[in-house]
Amino acid sequence: MGKPNRSILISQVTQALTALKDGWRVLRHQGPSQIQFWFIALAIGIVAGFGALFFRKGINALQSWVYGAEDVQYLHSFAQGLPWYWVLIIPICGGLIVGLILHNFTNDGRVRSVADVIEGAAMNDGRVETKEGIASLFASLITLSTGGSTGREGPVVHMAGVVSTWVCKRIHADGITGRDLLGCAVAAAVSVSFNAPIAGALFALEVVLRHFAVHAFAPIVIASVAGTVISRLEYGNVTEFLLTTPGSLKFYVELPAFLLLGVICGLIAVVLMKSIFLAEDIGTAVQEKVGFPRWLRPAVSGAMLGVIAIWFPHIIGVGYETTIRALSGDLILSQVIVFAIIKALAVAITMGGRMGGGVFSPALMLGALSGLAFGYIATGLLPNVSGTHTLYAFAGMGAVAAAVLGAPISTTLIVFELTGDWQIGLAVMVSVSLSTAIASRLVDRSFFLTQLERRDIHLAAGPQAYLLAMLQAGSVMRAKGDPRGPSEDECAVLIGQGLHIDASATLESAMLIFDRAEIAYLPVVAQNESEDPPELLGALYHVDALKAYNRALAATAAEEHS
Repeated sequence: MGKPNRSILISQVTQALTALKDGWRVLRHQGPSQIQFWFIALAIGIVAGFGALFFRKGINALQSWVYGAEDVQYLHSFAQGLPWYWVLIIPICGGLIVGLILHNFTNDGRVRSVADVIEGAAMNDGRVETKEGIASLFASLITLSTGGSTGREGPVVHMAGVVSTWVCKRIHADGITGRDLLGCAVAAAVSVSFNAPIAGALFALEVVLRHFAVHAFAPIVIASVAGTVISRLEYGNVTEFLLTTPGSLKFYVELPAFLLLGVICGLIAVVLMKSIFLAEDIGTAVQEKVGFPRWLRPAVSGAMLGVIAIWFPHIIGVGYETTIRALSGDLILSQVIVFAIIKALAVAITMGGRMGGGVFSPALMLGALSGLAFGYIATGLLPNVSGTHTLYAFAGMGAVAAAVLGAPISTTLIVFELTGDWQIGLAVMVSVSLSTAIASRLVDRSFFLTQLERRDIHLAAGPQAYLLAMLQAGSVMRAKGDPRGPSEDECAVLIGQGLHIDASATLESAMLIFDRAEIAYLPVVAQNESEDPPELLGALYHVDALKAYNRALAATAAEEHS
């Protein structure tokens, strides 16, 4: 009896191994649509979640070692007692390390962040740059640990994109699958970073994928829950901010004040965003004029941050201690105003100096300070019809952050999950809606989309604005010798008039020529390095370009509504 049973067991094990090999072969060559896609989403969520957790703990460990603080949650208070030269030297050294990392591992010395992930989702089948992304992760780790005034959500979002990109390359995922996997990784990373599972899933849909397709919702939620489990196994079931003063709303009579707060916060968010872009432009202009190497630029910014931190150490790092004090009302009005101005300046210097980190946590801090200042004034003017001033800090935190991200839904939920207070949702939603509506009209929808617009990547207006830039003339043209195309002599006439286009040019460039010249086709050429005439490859017809554009629009609409 033993031998037959053993043979049956060996046979079953062999069959199982064969099935696993067949499944892996199908996964690699046909993509995950043939097997259980949700298990892949779960695995990516776990990996991205642990990556975000290690990044967060790495910041705490490095901050504790560099500054000598026992509890980094109170780093700002601890830094006040450090020698001034130490507070100054730390960000300079950190900036120098950041500059060397980015100089050696990126082609432009720029940190990759959320904007690059959005670009990858829209224009690169859910893929992001891998080597540059890893370099940016370490640069952001150094920045946040050595006095940089940014947040940790940007680096972990791009790190999640690197994880999903690695998987997509291994399984040969198509565009839809690649974007879904990217959303899964981002959701898990955000969930771990903020212990916010609902907002993590909606952030991936609203900010990164920029649609709410049903087919993407379930796997993204699974990954987000996986990230939350990882976070709570490490930190417990606690909120990021522990509020000591509960908020109370005097209901309808107080809502006009929150409408006004939303308007003010929208304008503050615009000032923050434009100050970052201005600092970037000034930094680039000074760098070109003076001629110092690009690896030195973060160190210069670190020196400026060090000088500020000597008197205002609250600018160091993520800034949760100051945010908690604002939400608890543990600051006077003059402190709130000064801290808000200095924080905005420090964020602009950090990001304009091409150091690492994200913009969401600074927006939370600036919003809490702005809301608290408004609350002090509002409750002082009308004490009989006002709730607590900390309630305004709570609403302001969400309003500024939502305007910066251009994501009112996920930001509202992130604020709720960060604080655990769901009783004042009406005040938060009113402020968030007004701030987002105003800011989105003064910038290109959000901070991230404005960043892309400054690089001539037009995602803010929707697929109709950027799909033409994804199609090359060479892929749509009718090849030379095609009986449906023009003769070589006809093409030569147009080439002689300067009416032609390179095969690598996009349809966006071609459509501009079609509109200007009012011709039916354009010769497609390969430019020669010599002075010889360009080589004719074929002809791009206006009608073919329009058909290709229409197919791309239809495919995008089908994905977003599937």
